[in-house]
Amino acid sequence: MTHPTTAPLPAYVASLLWDVDATAVDSGRHGDFIIGRILSAGTLDALRWARSRYGADCIREWISRHEGRQLSGPQLRFWQTVIGLPEDQVDRWLAAPERRLWEDAVS
Repeated sequence: MTHPTTAPLPAYVASLLWDVDATAVDSGRHGDFIIGRILSAGTLDALRWARSRYGADCIREWISRHEGRQLSGPQLRFWQTVIGLPEDQVDRWLAAPERRLWEDAVS
C-alpha cells in the first residue's frame, strides 16, 4: 500500500471519500484509508477494484489489524468467508464488549 500512483480513482471509489478531496487521494499512499471505506460502504465494483488493487492478503491484514472495526457483523462474516479469516478470531471480535455495546444500541 505504499506504492504511489498517479492514476485517478474510479468514480465508484472516489464517491466513498465524500469528506476529502478525492483527487488528492493516492491509492498507494492512502490505501489504508481507502480500504476501510470500501470494506464498510463500497459497492461490488469498489470491492472488486480493492481486491485487484490491493489483493486479498492486504485486505485480510487490514481487517485483522483493525480487529474488524468499521465493519458490521454481516460484513465481517462476509469477509471471513471470502478471504478465509479464522472463524474463532471473528467470533472473538464480534463478542468484544465494546462492539456489543455499539451493535445493541443501533439495533
